[in-house]
Amino acid sequence: MVLAETVYFEESMKSLKFAALLLAAAPALAPLYAQTTVTKAPFGTLPDGGKVDVYTLTDKTLNVRIITFGAHIVSVDAPDKSGNIADVVLGYNDLAGYLADNKTYLGSVVGRYGNRIGKGQFTLDGKKVQLDLNNNGNTLHGGTTGFDRLNWTGKQVPNGVELTLVSKSGDMGFPGTVTAHVTYQLQGDKIAVNYSATTDAPTVVNLTQHSYFNLAGKGDILGHILTLNADRFTPTDAGLIPTGVLAPVAGTPFDFSKPTAIGARIDTPNEQLKLAGGYDHNWILTTPHPMGIKPIAVLTDPGSGRTLKVFTSEPGVQFYSGNFLDGTFKGRDGAPYTKYAGLCLETQHYPDSPNHPDWPSTTLLPGHTYHSETVFQFTTTK
Repeated sequence: MVLAETVYFEESMKSLKFAALLLAAAPALAPLYAQTTVTKAPFGTLPDGGKVDVYTLTDKTLNVRIITFGAHIVSVDAPDKSGNIADVVLGYNDLAGYLADNKTYLGSVVGRYGNRIGKGQFTLDGKKVQLDLNNNGNTLHGGTTGFDRLNWTGKQVPNGVELTLVSKSGDMGFPGTVTAHVTYQLQGDKIAVNYSATTDAPTVVNLTQHSYFNLAGKGDILGHILTLNADRFTPTDAGLIPTGVLAPVAGTPFDFSKPTAIGARIDTPNEQLKLAGGYDHNWILTTPHPMGIKPIAVLTDPGSGRTLKVFTSEPGVQFYSGNFLDGTFKGRDGAPYTKYAGLCLETQHYPDSPNHPDWPSTTLLPGHTYHSETVFQFTTTK
């Protein structure tokens, strides 16, 4: 079943690319224009002497900065309904901030496996795999030294930058040497993020972008209005590992099928909210996978009018309301990042999928290519 699903997923990429082209031309997404200015500059030096670069992507609507360390999105400057510009993602002024923060994953690409794997264990090709444990006896975002803690190699491409990382076999316990690529391209009001990866031995791959959004540019996100195109989610145990149940959201605080303020029900007496200290769950997207890139979320800050629309080829999204931000780390303006300072919409395959063979597979085989695409579109509403 794993091989068949992997082949089916690869064959579907042809239709996905075609669907992406159609989507790019649709009214929901403005036409793509090759008007982006891309510049490169030094951002700092790692303890081992490695050089970190920052790529700045500038278009008529947005200004985006990306560094090679962890493939972090450092900043996204976006206008509000009155044309006022603010940075709408959490981040740090310099490399020292990112080196000091090994807990929050602000703006990084996480891997080799984004999200959690229960007990850091799974079976692949009849062999038990044991991963690095870094989160309450589980593996989170690839382990202690995941893709977010490594320096990628950058290369300018049209409208953006392509970042490449080679992860050797045995890295954090994962089998197979994986070559991963992530491309950020700025096109008008959209940031297109494309991931690909190949391997020389069977392994699992699940890459995602871990930016924390705050469309107001300050304060908390409890007043943001969220809509998710999902009718089920994956409840978790106390370790935030999915139980295996695919639970309906209807009648629960997890129902964002209609626009709802994030803070409206976050304090509801609910066991799942209590376990996570808020929202930190995987929603199962309504459109069956794989069906090409599709609209899956709309986030709006009523005060500024800034709106974020998310499109993806992935079957799930982790909505995380920033519950574990505790003020330890300070942002660009010196203010501490406290609980609910930002939220994440991590497009992904489901957490712990290697231990659920009936879920969409994250297995990558030699000779095949992993591919995933997500688009973040920034608009305004009056």
